[in-house]
Amino acid sequence: MDAKWHGQKEFGFGADPFNPFAARNVEVVGALKTNDLRDHVMQSCPRVPGVYGMLDRKGQLIYVGKSKSLRSRLLSYFADSNSDEKGGRIIQNARAIQWETQPSEFASLLREQQLIRLYSPRWNVQGVPKRQRPVYLCLGRQPAAYFFLAAIPPENCVAIEGPFYGASRMRNAVDALNKVFKLRDCSQKQTFYFAEQLSLFEIDHRPGCLRLEVGTCLGPCAAACTRNDYDQIVNAAESYVDGFNDEPLTVIREQMENAAANRQYELASRALLTQKSLEYVHRKLKRLAKVRREFTFIYAVNGYDGCNTWYLIHCGEVAAVMAAPKNPQEYAAAKSTLSHWQALASNRLDRGHGAYPHTLQIVSQWFRKHKDQMQRTFAPEQAGRKYYRKSLTA
Repeated sequence: MDAKWHGQKEFGFGADPFNPFAARNVEVVGALKTNDLRDHVMQSCPRVPGVYGMLDRKGQLIYVGKSKSLRSRLLSYFADSNSDEKGGRIIQNARAIQWETQPSEFASLLREQQLIRLYSPRWNVQGVPKRQRPVYLCLGRQPAAYFFLAAIPPENCVAIEGPFYGASRMRNAVDALNKVFKLRDCSQKQTFYFAEQLSLFEIDHRPGCLRLEVGTCLGPCAAACTRNDYDQIVNAAESYVDGFNDEPLTVIREQMENAAANRQYELASRALLTQKSLEYVHRKLKRLAKVRREFTFIYAVNGYDGCNTWYLIHCGEVAAVMAAPKNPQEYAAAKSTLSHWQALASNRLDRGHGAYPHTLQIVSQWFRKHKDQMQRTFAPEQAGRKYYRKSLTA
């Protein structure tokens, strides 16, 4: 690193939950001048898969990316044709670059997502033209669950799905979903009174908004419904998130048709926008539901450096990883882990949402783009000799 560059003293990306091998080294180059930084990359960066991070003059991580060829990707930032694009602006703010090789492109994808979630580099989510911040559709927050959006889903939700893009479109969809299912959308500071709750005195509970009066909320704040009534609606909403319920679309379409028939064109126009938002959400929910139902298997991925990996894909999510056994001894040592994987995969009632629910989108897109990779998958109970030998073939 250039001796004149003064950044943070310690570099690295931290622990990798998807790496079953020894921690991988992180290489760092730095310079005050862009041309010098490019020369350092040319001299030392390899043409292998991996992740990289851009650091500013204070040593802060400002951008994380991945590539199946680190050297080619990093050098592209310095191209004259890229000077006015996103990459050019990022490199203008960078004083150092660090990278960590990965055994495969799939491993790079998982590592990149994990790092972005961990560090939230500002150039990954801000200052990048046409970049939309992902949000998750959540159903939760007791004592009266409802739909809401979150960049990082909280724990103890009834249902979570995503990520989705387009905050305005998603806010419109969430507003419609809460109204169609008659779920509340008020603050957590609101006090809730269910009809079966006993009180020493007869109290006339007033609703916190007009939605009860217009028929778009069950009114759990005004004792207008029982907890069981509300929970039944939450169950129907959960079915929608699971991709098995298209009631919201049907309701909005009827509203639009009625408004158009009555020449209420402004109302029909708003209903049309809401319909488009819900159609986007419904299409994605159906696609992700299909992945959750069908994608439970072991995915064998070869590493360019011999670090071959088995990923347990459970309900479309990466649930666990292990080093692919290379001989009968290693396979025998892995049998207890494989037995656990088999028990987990055999649970047909589980819909996922494990330790890494955010990996669902990566898995879905990966196998949609690389359909041939399905040939490298197999059930945990099939992880016998012919399968670990198969994992060693290119």
